[in-house]
Amino acid sequence: MVMKASLQLKLGQSLTMTPQLQQAIRLLQLSTLDLQQEIQQALDSNPMLETQEDDDRSESEDGDNNDPREENVSASETDAEDNSWDEEPSQEWEADNNANDSIPDDLPVDTAWDDIYQPATAPVSRGDDENDSDFETRNSAAETLQDHLEWQLNLTPMSDRDRAVATSLLDAVDERGYLTSDLEEIHSGLLDETDEDPVEMDEVEAVLRRLQHFDPPGVFARNLQECLLIQLNQLPADTPWLPQARLVITHYINLLGNRDYAQLLRRSRLKEDQLKEVLALITQLTPRPGDAIDQAEPDYVIPDVIVRKNNGRWRVELNPEIAPRIRVNAGYASLIRRADSSADNTYLRDQLQEAKWFIKSLQSRNETLLKVATRIVEHQQGFLDHGEEAMKPLILSDIAQAVEMHESTISRVTTQKYMHTPRGIFELKYFFSSHVSTDEGGECSSTAIRAMIKKLIAAETPKKPLSDSKIAAMLGEQGIKVARRTVAKYREAMHIPPSNERKRLV
Repeated sequence: MVMKASLQLKLGQSLTMTPQLQQAIRLLQLSTLDLQQEIQQALDSNPMLETQEDDDRSESEDGDNNDPREENVSASETDAEDNSWDEEPSQEWEADNNANDSIPDDLPVDTAWDDIYQPATAPVSRGDDENDSDFETRNSAAETLQDHLEWQLNLTPMSDRDRAVATSLLDAVDERGYLTSDLEEIHSGLLDETDEDPVEMDEVEAVLRRLQHFDPPGVFARNLQECLLIQLNQLPADTPWLPQARLVITHYINLLGNRDYAQLLRRSRLKEDQLKEVLALITQLTPRPGDAIDQAEPDYVIPDVIVRKNNGRWRVELNPEIAPRIRVNAGYASLIRRADSSADNTYLRDQLQEAKWFIKSLQSRNETLLKVATRIVEHQQGFLDHGEEAMKPLILSDIAQAVEMHESTISRVTTQKYMHTPRGIFELKYFFSSHVSTDEGGECSSTAIRAMIKKLIAAETPKKPLSDSKIAAMLGEQGIKVARRTVAKYREAMHIPPSNERKRLV
């Protein structure tokens, strides 16, 4: 059988993402910090782009700078920042009369296919020149518990022998401040290192007692009971109810953990008012002393949109501080010669094209973000006026239909974008929640139900906390159909312990 090569013509259709469209989609999903980094990279790589300072903007508004080639845009600010939901958000941009005509007025960023770009996980912030002296402070890593304990150990006078023991003990401390290894295991490791004159177990225990006086109080404990006793022993001797607190922790810590106050009163022979004072002292102690030092670095949030109430109406505007204003450099743009096809002129023309595409991508991002945020505020006006209990059910398709975009676009816009409201700063995704039916045929959002559960638990009697079944019944009385397991799921999501763990003596 002989196979022959042949040519065949075949017609077909396929979706093609141009580099410009890919750039617009990527900018759309970037967070504020990532966008600042992207803009800075564009400014560094494209000579046609430059920042517009406030004094330049004033000159432009006064008519001193009327070069038709100049086009400026802010990554966060538009001429129509102030919007209410009954007005379509609009933005006016200066047109470059000499711009390439191939750039459309409306840049399409709404797509139905999966986005292949992922935002950067480590945002990089840009520092000002005047803040260079604070560079070390702003970029230094947070102090860990190990660093804090090692610093104290270096300041503590010890023999080389004891310091070797202390170092082994310090290596066995976890982030909570507890020893994770038995003293016997630590002692056996020291025996392997010192064949001559081996370390005795009594020496290990003596060094451990010295280390248990380190800050924060309670470190180097082997269990919760020892941790609390270490903290009690470091309190002044005249602290009220100190002996009784030691008694409860030493002999009845299991009853205390189970909140069996009846047995605790009987065995400790304390009266109820006395036990209340003892428990008040114990609750001041820290079961995880390492948490006071080993803190995670703060995660700063810069809101993308700001919501204010003006004359009885909620208004939405972009945050003018999230990114610098950028524009096409009029000086470089004027160097482009229309009929010149030299390498230099071609380079300048290409850079101008990229600069204008980048500016229009930012414009499209701002318009889409403002449009989506405005629709969210329109839908969740009850939350802004009355709080979480008035939150309405909302899903991506609701906003997608309102702004005539695809759900994937709404998902990009609402991810890592934040809204500043009088009630706090929230990610745009916070305003989306599922719904639960009510007896009247209406709907109640899951966010509102969580707020109701939290309110009921806050008002419960400490001696008789509400069970999940009781909470479900109380919500049913308000016309909200919620199963007990649903209440348990919402309660756990809010990190609220079950009823047996919420029981209090007072």
